[in-house]
Amino acid sequence: MWCGKHLKMTLMSSEESQEEEHCNLFFQLLLDLLSLAAATIFSLSKYPVQGDIVERFILEQINFTKDVISETKRISSFGSEVIKVVQAVLDGVIRLCKEYCQAVNWSLCDAKLGKGEDNVGCEEANLTHHVINLTKGTIEKLCELGVIAARDGGSLVTILNVSWKGVVSLLQLGEGALAVKVNIADIIVALISLINEPLRCAAEAWSSPLKEIISVTEARRTFLPVKFYLVNAVKICSLNPFQAYQVYKEINLCVLTISTFRILLSHDQMLKSAIEVFAELLEKTSLDILSSILNSQQIKQELKFELLECLFSNECCSTSIHVKPGRNYTGSSMNEVLFIGSENMSGARILMLGRVALFLSFLRYSMDFEDDVKGWITRKLGWLFDILIEEEIYSSILVMKIPVLHNSGKAVECDWQPMLSALLLALKTFMIVATSTFAWLELEAFLLENLFHPHFLCWEIVMELWCFLFRHAEINLMRDILDKFCSLMTLVASESFVLPSSLLRKMARSICMLLNNGTPTMVDFVYNYVVGNDRSQLSSGMFVALLFEGFPLNSLSEDIRSVAKHKIIKEYIGFIDIFDDKLLSTCDSEFVAVPVFAVSASLQSMQDSTSVIGLKTLKFLVVIIRNYRSFPEKPMKDVYYKLFSEMLVIASNMKDLYSCEEMEEVILELHNIFISGPAASDIQLYQCKPYLSRFMEGFGHMEMSETDNCAESRAVWELYHMLFRERNWALVHLAIASFGYFAARTSCNQLWRFVPSDAALSYDLVLGNEANEELFMSELKAFLEKEVALLSVTPSSEQLGWLAKESLVLKEMVQKITNIYSETTRYEGMEIDAVNKSNKRQKLPDGISKGMEMLQSGIKVIGEGVSQWQKNCFESSELQEFLTHFSHLEDVITQFVGLTGNS
Repeated sequence: MWCGKHLKMTLMSSEESQEEEHCNLFFQLLLDLLSLAAATIFSLSKYPVQGDIVERFILEQINFTKDVISETKRISSFGSEVIKVVQAVLDGVIRLCKEYCQAVNWSLCDAKLGKGEDNVGCEEANLTHHVINLTKGTIEKLCELGVIAARDGGSLVTILNVSWKGVVSLLQLGEGALAVKVNIADIIVALISLINEPLRCAAEAWSSPLKEIISVTEARRTFLPVKFYLVNAVKICSLNPFQAYQVYKEINLCVLTISTFRILLSHDQMLKSAIEVFAELLEKTSLDILSSILNSQQIKQELKFELLECLFSNECCSTSIHVKPGRNYTGSSMNEVLFIGSENMSGARILMLGRVALFLSFLRYSMDFEDDVKGWITRKLGWLFDILIEEEIYSSILVMKIPVLHNSGKAVECDWQPMLSALLLALKTFMIVATSTFAWLELEAFLLENLFHPHFLCWEIVMELWCFLFRHAEINLMRDILDKFCSLMTLVASESFVLPSSLLRKMARSICMLLNNGTPTMVDFVYNYVVGNDRSQLSSGMFVALLFEGFPLNSLSEDIRSVAKHKIIKEYIGFIDIFDDKLLSTCDSEFVAVPVFAVSASLQSMQDSTSVIGLKTLKFLVVIIRNYRSFPEKPMKDVYYKLFSEMLVIASNMKDLYSCEEMEEVILELHNIFISGPAASDIQLYQCKPYLSRFMEGFGHMEMSETDNCAESRAVWELYHMLFRERNWALVHLAIASFGYFAARTSCNQLWRFVPSDAALSYDLVLGNEANEELFMSELKAFLEKEVALLSVTPSSEQLGWLAKESLVLKEMVQKITNIYSETTRYEGMEIDAVNKSNKRQKLPDGISKGMEMLQSGIKVIGEGVSQWQKNCFESSELQEFLTHFSHLEDVITQFVGLTGNS
């Protein structure tokens, strides 16, 4: 006590530069006292002395040690020696407590304590009482010392290790008697606060844009303390799960913070090494603290589920903090995460992506959990799908890459994977785990229920899981799955088989995806189930739906395949032979044309069987075109529109037909209906233009005269002119694709005849009021280059850059349309004159207009120079930097043009 009092006085006097000799003598005395204390404690552990005096001595000694450690930095000349002696004292105290606890018969004294005999004549009870008080006080003081030592992770690492390891080792003593005496919940909360501190320091240090990559060494120095605290927390929670459950909200928030931190760091390339270290050290360890509670037999099932519901609640996130890809979140947002309290954790939207990542960890390591938790995870897959369809979540899932740990056999390695791939891998892992538990039935039901999920991402995930199961399942399970799928398709058989979005088509798509991962036997099974001896309309509709979705016709066994193809061709020829207007008027428009749809959908699989239908197809196409013009009213026009579209598809897939004489008549009829007829006002005919574009690809396979007096050639020119004048971006895309295929194969030399002077792509892209043939050719070249680039398996950085740029433009357009709509609604009652006045622009001086023209010309010349540069030096870093600045310049000039042009 005297030393503790004089320690403060001496440090104060040393600050005032008084009596240096006195200070040195005192610090030497302090070292001697600590050494004496260490020796005394060592002796006590050999010769235990009972009584309050020992308890008081030990606790006073630890208090004094705590004061010394707090002032270690100020005892500069004696600091290292003090730390060594303090460590000896603490080791001695921990050893003493262990020796005392071994001297107690816990089972006997526990029984007597339960009868209230601890204060009357029970020597064992008195000993137990003394040991519990001593050990309890030591644990509490060591915890306080551990918190102090954590403030300086440099010179006090040894004290940090001794104190927290001492806490863990002492909590294991006493066969549970100590657990009810010590406030373990407070110890866990203290460790959690220590976990947050290094994360907060990292967030602050990495908040500004980083100029250098964070090294592995620096990352390990930052995150190793976090792992140390986590490991100790895991041990304490494993020993005392019920006490740990009392602070489960704080534990949940800690784990969720770590998961969110991992995701937010992944946005910055400069932190790539840091996040790999983070994943290696903390991902599994942070999950272990939850496992220690969830796998405990002391915790009731409803309490476990309460903990999990707190992590993955259905409560709508209410705050305005959003997680969007591409933004640096290692600064302010990470600090915001660290200051979120457990009471508002469920409503923090910034934690959403962290929740998804944490759920992925639950799936990946599901083998480590008990069966009841696995069942809960299965029931929570609906929550996962609900959160995946959030805009910022599914966009991040698609574009983000995260580190994924895997065991290569020798060591744990870290791979960067797209988050979607990591999600699929985790779900597949859980699927394997669930097959051996009662959770499998619930998982199978969930996958069946979501076969019609409206969101594309969730549907893709469900089908990938079914295909994964199908690839590895035994034959009986495969047959059982297909039987369920076919039964579901039968339930929706009355839906349209023509519309790709119908439930029937979706079900057929799912079955075909399974068959592509199965065996020929399974293909036979589906064919016999759907067709067999059933000749009903519903059966035919289901079969056509399967064909539209890529049913592997050629994977059927030889006998069934031959019969199936023969049946398709026979019914098609029979339909053409008996075709008349009365047939269409008396039947359902879709089902009456089933033979045509069947041939159209299966042509890719039947190239060896179509020779017998060639001429009949061309003649029938002519009949359909003429009849379409003869029926201006619905519903007959709807029927002919469908037949017209499908016949164009059939003819376009039979390239040998383009050399037939009958093709000339088809071309002239197409000219008559699209050019001479009322094509512009005919909505259904307009919808046939995509099929027409595909049909016109085949003109490259026919000999064509290039003279003006050839009616057939003029018809083809004018049809292409019509397509190139379209200003719908999708139709322009199809028209150029068709023309590109044609130009690569035709023997025609005068290709300029096929392109009109007022083609849509000839116009200025910003104002759209100036046609330029060179512009069209440059756009055509760019389009064809993109088409070729799309054949590569791995996209280049340039392609990804263009895609990102185009997506931003599209997003801006959608936002602009939305704003215009809202403004229109808001000012609907405005007078027209007032609107006209507000939209008037003053005429700009000629100098500005002329200057803008010169700027545009300069941009064009620079663009041509860049193209030449790219050919000679594609990988140059100098070129990449130039392209970045050039892109900014283009954007600025485009904005100027918009301001100065006439809208």
